[in-house]
Amino acid sequence: MLRQEAERIITEYVNPIFGFALKRCGNVHDAEDLSQEIVTRAFRALLLRDDIEDARRFIWTIAHNTLNSYYRETSRGIVGVPLEEAAETVSAPNAGPDEALEADEERKTIRRLQGEIAYLSRLQRRIVIAYYFENRKQADIARELEIPLGTVKWHLFEAKKELKRGMDKMRQTSNLKFNPIHFESVGMNGRSGTKSLDEFFRSALSQNICYCVRRTAKTVGEIADDLGVSPVYVETEVEFLEKYSFLLEKNGRYIANFLISEPTAELLIMQDRMYKKAADIFANELYDELTASGILDDSGILCHQTDGPVAPADNVRADHNFLLWSLIPFIAAWSRKELMDKKISFEEVATIRADGGRNIVLATVVPDDLKLPEDYVYMNGWCGPMWSANGPDGRMMWQVDSEWSDRNEEGRMMHVSEDALRVLALYEREGKERLSRDEYAWLAEQGYVKTNGDYDGSFKAAWQIVILENRDIQARLIEIGNRIKRKHQAELEALKAPYVKAWLDMVPAHLKKVGAYEMQFIFCSDGWFLLHCVTALLRNGKLKPPTQGQRKALTTLLGFNRDGREE
Repeated sequence: MLRQEAERIITEYVNPIFGFALKRCGNVHDAEDLSQEIVTRAFRALLLRDDIEDARRFIWTIAHNTLNSYYRETSRGIVGVPLEEAAETVSAPNAGPDEALEADEERKTIRRLQGEIAYLSRLQRRIVIAYYFENRKQADIARELEIPLGTVKWHLFEAKKELKRGMDKMRQTSNLKFNPIHFESVGMNGRSGTKSLDEFFRSALSQNICYCVRRTAKTVGEIADDLGVSPVYVETEVEFLEKYSFLLEKNGRYIANFLISEPTAELLIMQDRMYKKAADIFANELYDELTASGILDDSGILCHQTDGPVAPADNVRADHNFLLWSLIPFIAAWSRKELMDKKISFEEVATIRADGGRNIVLATVVPDDLKLPEDYVYMNGWCGPMWSANGPDGRMMWQVDSEWSDRNEEGRMMHVSEDALRVLALYEREGKERLSRDEYAWLAEQGYVKTNGDYDGSFKAAWQIVILENRDIQARLIEIGNRIKRKHQAELEALKAPYVKAWLDMVPAHLKKVGAYEMQFIFCSDGWFLLHCVTALLRNGKLKPPTQGQRKALTTLLGFNRDGREE
């Protein structure tokens, strides 16, 4: 604005500004100082602005902002009196020309003050509210909180400084306020505790808190600013996430303690092409050797799966296609010794959580406008591989849940769980004695066995899942996969290298080691690799879709834990 126009506006408002200040100050001297400060700020602001449409509103906004600073800098300012008294002070009758505007600005000031109190620590909030808004004595507050009187006084002093800084600060919210993210998927490597992942990331708030500190540590107030919500709500959620080690705290600042992947279209396309090429190499050769070698008819591979009525066990055998649905993913996951880089151990990077879990968690955030090729392979309902390795005689239960199986209708994962251990125990007993009616009924409901006949009469039960009868047959199957991976190791490593580098470049510095550990599993016990092996064989017609009757027992296998030790 031209200096001449600014001087004209200031001249017009000099007397009303002084009247405004005199009404609110305790003496003429303070009123003169306050009015001079208002005039100076307004004049400087007018010279810098060319877009002022309502000069009157502009002047009185500056007047009220300056008044706020005056109140905070005096010993009996707005922070030093009860809220009700403050409201009466700033909204007293005014003979000036802008009473309605002033009242509106005064209400905004009070609301701003209340909002800033939320940015104080929990203890400071309790002390400030008790002293200023409930008019309680400092000694009474100290007794209730069981802290020294001097501590109460110190917190009141610090709270005033914090409130002044907050009132002077122009708070900026990030894009998360208007476009909150959501986790497309959350996965886990390791052992779960008593709580599910859904309980930790139970709301949009918890997910967005973690996301906004995925790379940089922030205070509760800074997180609240990013999300555009009250720090009071953020504080509660942050404490919960920190308790279970999903956030780490240092000097009042929090940072995410798990991987949050934000894949770009370029990275996902690179990943898809890598897995497609690897699956074409490995899965096709594995399929050809399994079907040509005759091993699928070995007596060490048991499965009495049938779509029809249950017949005597020795007369029923699953078709090769059904066996391959379990054996190909199992071999792809377990034939890993020659290929897998084990420089980083699970113990080095896993997090021990307060609910008893010991795991690594990976969440994925995918942009809404992400566009991928039509032939991109999506992980629709895919979960696994999962296993429980605590059964009798080193038995373990191995499973993949996918879009082709029907057992995961309620989102229940079988991994290291009571259900899996129960299946192992019942299988061991069933080889020695007939189980109870309820036990057979439970196994049948889960799809593990099929029953027929009267339980009290000629009762028949046949296991529908793939069972490796001894360690020898398991070792022979895995060695087929080992040979193929050894043969193509250089080619597979070359496929993997550029993707691993691109993925790790996106991982925050404090989680690089965790990210590097996860990359060790590519083409081994890696859900994406298993999925691509299956889809590659379906695409070329070698593997056939399961029948409706086979889906519930699909890709479930009873085998032996490696060397009898827990994985």
